[in-house]
Amino acid sequence: MSDETTTLSANAQKVLDLVKDLSAIELNQLVKSLETEFGVSAAAPMMMAGGGAGDDSSASDTVSVELTEIGQQKIAVIKVVKEVLDIDLKSAKDTVERAPVFIKEKITSDEAEILKGKLEEAGATVSLK
Repeated sequence: MSDETTTLSANAQKVLDLVKDLSAIELNQLVKSLETEFGVSAAAPMMMAGGGAGDDSSASDTVSVELTEIGQQKIAVIKVVKEVLDIDLKSAKDTVERAPVFIKEKITSDEAEILKGKLEEAGATVSLK
């Protein structure tokens, strides 16, 4: 889902290819296992990203949109995620099923409010961080 291109080693590419084939539940279990195994949190970099000392201007100018709960209208939420991230339906479904999950990070407050409105209109619970 990133626009940034990264060159991976052959082993890392094999792992990435295997991860792509996992269901959302399997991916969630893998992430939890990795967090436990290495004593890290997948959410930590996102929360720390805007909190650097001395750079208050960028922290206040951008926010991240977190889908905290899908709600009763799962299909509507999937459609919104598909549209705003410009991804295929399966990727959107997998993203939604990983909730709580960050949908977009480091975006303007205005863009975040618009996205939050679309997701809430679809029935999701959203928070801005």
